[in-house]
Amino acid sequence: MLPHTLSTVITGSGRFLPTKIVPNEDFLEHSFFDAAGKKLPNSNEVIIQKFTQITGIKERRYATDDLVASDLGFRAAQEAIADAGIDPETLDYIIVAHNFGDVKACSRRVDMMPPLAARIKHKLQIANPYTVAYDLPFGCPGWLQGVIQAHYYLQSGDAKRILVIGTETLSRVSDAHDRDSMIYSDGAGAVILEARPGEAKNGILQHLTVSDTLTQAFWLNSSPSYNPDLSRENLYIKMDGRKIYEYALTRVPQLIKDCLDKANIPLSEVKKVLIHQANEKMDEAMLDRLFKLYGEENIPVDIMPMTIGTLGNNSVATLPVLYDLVAHGEMDGYRFQSGEVLVFASVGAGMNANAVVYRIP
Repeated sequence: MLPHTLSTVITGSGRFLPTKIVPNEDFLEHSFFDAAGKKLPNSNEVIIQKFTQITGIKERRYATDDLVASDLGFRAAQEAIADAGIDPETLDYIIVAHNFGDVKACSRRVDMMPPLAARIKHKLQIANPYTVAYDLPFGCPGWLQGVIQAHYYLQSGDAKRILVIGTETLSRVSDAHDRDSMIYSDGAGAVILEARPGEAKNGILQHLTVSDTLTQAFWLNSSPSYNPDLSRENLYIKMDGRKIYEYALTRVPQLIKDCLDKANIPLSEVKKVLIHQANEKMDEAMLDRLFKLYGEENIPVDIMPMTIGTLGNNSVATLPVLYDLVAHGEMDGYRFQSGEVLVFASVGAGMNANAVVYRIP
């Protein structure tokens, strides 16, 4: 008999998407400025049209005023726990990826004490003191990095079951006078990861993470509004879109290839590529670059599911939400099949990027 192998597998997933839908037309009355504080010369109709062509975003979700990020994460966690059919008291860890904590609708103040993981554990009413709950701020790749950390715990034998959540309310920290504010949205996703013995290796096959900070650290940062008439004290999420685009286009495809090589998996075996939903054109360009690294010109039409068009960029939540939608058959034309290989990849503030090769059990 072959020796048993310990696999890190997803046994349940869930999501929470706010009910408030914000179409692009809602930005028609905004006053947009550039980084120098000058009003943009084009009409808002033209600005929005160009924005839609580049990003693919037509609408996004915003949290209602009564909810904060830990509420969204709690609801996604409930769904994942129910989907896995587990007792939450048996969780060894709760890892919560986010970047801005609980930002209330009436305030721009970041609230991260107590940690969101502690708040969500409290909301779940978990009494077990050995369910360790902590936060992971790592930019948009935070949820995937939480999955990687969970994998280490599970492979070590110190843990058997872990909840990893990604939750964010970027609408609360975006500058209404910056056209990039149209990118951001709110949401939460969660998965249960478990250690499962078996004769074949399934689940996480390999992972890889990079942090580039020498010149790239502040390409995503918190800065004052572009509107020069507003207070310099309030800070909003800001990004150097061109530099981030170029970084993602060069770093992420190579990172995915390196991760696949590390796993000894050829590109031909990859059936799904789940990339952080940041920008439709950027994601398509990264996929194209990945295939060109292998000398391949023909990209399968059903390899990269996308949610950016209707859900926008909700940072750490994009990947677990995307996974959950496909896992539950709620994306037309996309299904996970047992034995197939998929790749997760993300890029964001830091600059950080990561990739995970995963085989569906």
